[in-house]
Amino acid sequence: MLFHQQLIQFVSGAVSKNFVRFNRRSLRMSSNYVPKVIAIGQMCATNDKDNNMRQVEELFVKAKGQSATILFLPECCDFVGEHRKQTLELSEPLTGATMNQYKELAKSYKMWLSLGGIHESILDKSGDKTDKIYNTHVLLNDLGEVVSFYRKLHLFDVETDEMRFRESDVVTPGSQLVPPVNTPFGMIGMQICYDLRFGEASYLLRKSGAQILTFPSAFAYSTGKAHWEILLRARAIENQCYVVAAAQIGAHNSKRTSWGHALVVDPWGRVLANCEKEELTVATAEIDLVKNISVQKNMPVFHHKRNDIYSLTAFGMGAIDILEDRKFANNTIRKETIFYETEHSFAFTNLRCVVEGHVLVSTKRVTKRLDSLLCDEICDLFSTVCKIQRMLENFYKTTSATVTVQDGPDAGQTVPHVHFHIMPRRPGDFSENDHIYTRMDDRCLDQPDRTIDERIAEAQKYRDFIKDQ
Repeated sequence: MLFHQQLIQFVSGAVSKNFVRFNRRSLRMSSNYVPKVIAIGQMCATNDKDNNMRQVEELFVKAKGQSATILFLPECCDFVGEHRKQTLELSEPLTGATMNQYKELAKSYKMWLSLGGIHESILDKSGDKTDKIYNTHVLLNDLGEVVSFYRKLHLFDVETDEMRFRESDVVTPGSQLVPPVNTPFGMIGMQICYDLRFGEASYLLRKSGAQILTFPSAFAYSTGKAHWEILLRARAIENQCYVVAAAQIGAHNSKRTSWGHALVVDPWGRVLANCEKEELTVATAEIDLVKNISVQKNMPVFHHKRNDIYSLTAFGMGAIDILEDRKFANNTIRKETIFYETEHSFAFTNLRCVVEGHVLVSTKRVTKRLDSLLCDEICDLFSTVCKIQRMLENFYKTTSATVTVQDGPDAGQTVPHVHFHIMPRRPGDFSENDHIYTRMDDRCLDQPDRTIDERIAEAQKYRDFIKDQ
């Protein structure tokens, strides 16, 4: 029997088949599908980077000996500094010597590698280190190539009766969730440690196609003892997918101790692997994606969510690799002219422009009026409009935009399909500012259609710009 990514999402009712296919190859499971063995590592990193690397290599040996094809390492696998100054001094950019060592290990052992959270230097324009870093989760393939990276969103600034920790003193938070990454083991959603407590992020990754959620951690001992396993199993149960959490353990220095107990949890919430209290070890588990399908089909909670009443949308978590044409009322918008799309919306270049950079953002579902949109479509559409407005202003180096929707024929709507016009504005582009609306009404009378080649070339410029942002 042939399964693919669209089927996985169909049985869960989570997202449209097209959204799941963004930026990734379809994962196929046939009658000869074989579950993959993964390994989670547990270690105790210190400020001795050479010794930490020796621990990592030992974990590689252990994982390889148990037939694993990917090794998940914990947060701070590169080092744990004793104070802020040392952390900044030991940090490196993603092109640094430590990353090159990780790449060589992945390549030589022919294993994928999840670097659960390394200290990434933030460099200024001259290439010098700044006074902040990123906490970055990097995924390498078995050729030693960087496949994706995610910068931790939620920073651990916490004070309890037993501890005080302020991650934000040295770390700058990331700016976005990263779409799930297609791997031989399944679609991996990348997070780090404290992100575990924010279930919305996990939900959005699962909604975007994640089959494995990762939480590499250096979880504090006191909070780990109270909440670690409970939270990991909850994320697995509510999202009906695997959860993989490599972990630091033990005393890194006189100020910091980690809980350990690295875990793998299946989509039903069962613990498949647990490193417990061992200091330098791996535990392995089989990732069988048929379990995801079975659990999601038997209890289709994502299908039961009331998307007409409530919704979550991740700002900027869309795609620029467009896979198919779209309908715009009775018209067909060629995929080459679409430069960005999300679960429910798409942005495309315009046939006739009132000003340079005039583009449209429309809903994927063909519907005439704003009042017929569902809650999840509204959230997604307005988020996409804001994303594209910001992109255009950065692209054209402007500071203002006219954003308008003509909702119904008496308001000037000529295409009966909900859509927004986004138009970057320049000083003096009209003798009277509001003349732009008059110009919109008569734009079809004296302006020839732009050629398809012009629109495709413009869309490609925007795709390239978004990719580099």
